[in-house]
Amino acid sequence: MTRRALITGITGQDGAYLAQWLLAKGYQVFGLARQTSHQGLLDHRLGWLGIQDKVAILPGDLVDLASLMEAMEIARPDEIYNLAAQSSVSLSWQQPFITGQVTGLGVANMLQAAKLVAPRARFYQGSSSEIFGAAEPGAHDETTRPHPRSPYAAAKLYAHWMTVVYRESFGMHASSGILFNHESPLRSLDFVTRKVTDSAARIKLGLARELRLGNVESRRDWGHARDYVQAMWLMLQQDQPDDYVIATGRSVSVRDMCKIAFDCVGLRLEDHLVIDPELWRPAEVDELVGDASKARRILGWAPTVTLEEMIQEMVEADLARLRS
Repeated sequence: MTRRALITGITGQDGAYLAQWLLAKGYQVFGLARQTSHQGLLDHRLGWLGIQDKVAILPGDLVDLASLMEAMEIARPDEIYNLAAQSSVSLSWQQPFITGQVTGLGVANMLQAAKLVAPRARFYQGSSSEIFGAAEPGAHDETTRPHPRSPYAAAKLYAHWMTVVYRESFGMHASSGILFNHESPLRSLDFVTRKVTDSAARIKLGLARELRLGNVESRRDWGHARDYVQAMWLMLQQDQPDDYVIATGRSVSVRDMCKIAFDCVGLRLEDHLVIDPELWRPAEVDELVGDASKARRILGWAPTVTLEEMIQEMVEADLARLRS
């Protein structure tokens, strides 16, 4: 029988790639989107992947339990992937309440709706490496003690533990993927990688002169979203639910990531980079790097796209967008 999947946040980067992956495996895919937000976004990501006519979009909102229950009654999902969130760390400082409501409490609503309407469905929660924040130095795995450093990270930590609570309390097949930074040409412009690749393309085409950033010495572990959504799917194919760190294990500074992007278009980063103190966050996270040994061992998962290959793909996509 055809398996059915419900994806919240389907109009985002991860949701679009996950939908593409599931469709290729023969799933019937339903996506949840707020009535006020999804209009016009289908062509932006699902359309870019050529799958906008292959998914069924259902109205719903993470803060509205009734709408989530109704969507699950329609979709009758075998698998639920909760990817919706207020996902900007920077914006979370400006909107801490909304971030907590959507990114944190919204997950409690999703879990409750699944418990009531689709208790046999397998549930994936999109957790985040930001929960580690100022944890002890070194590569973080599933045993690392969290230390969130932003409203976004705090909300994600609540959501992560609520997934554990529902798994242990009600026997739900609920797993969390603690994903480190993952990017692609579908990433929005308020994320640093896409800001960098878009700026490199604009400067190359004579549409801009500078790239303005804050802390470029912080280090992150970057992978490709296409690889990471495959890990989400693999988690829900396991007999036992669990939590997994998904990462490349490679730490690179923002400055070096920028240099990769500017090298792609034959420009010197130093000629265009402007450090703006106003762009620094109230609490910085110096380094995040993950240890995905458990995912390699149990899921058989490993990243396939290097940072250099990913940045090249993103720069080329931005050049094509701007030229058109």
